[in-house]
Amino acid sequence: MTSKVRNVIAAVLLAASIALIVAGSATGEPDTVLGKAINVCMECIGIG
Repeated sequence: MTSKVRNVIAAVLLAASIALIVAGSATGEPDTVLGKAINVCMECIGIG
């Protein structure tokens, strides 16, 4: 693969990643993930 092809693939993957991060943040996914992480931690410690 040439370096130009690699750069194009990297740019496309970067743009897709940013788009998915923005879409997830817009739908409130960070709050959901944080809530689940807190529940798992509380269960491991034995508090919850």
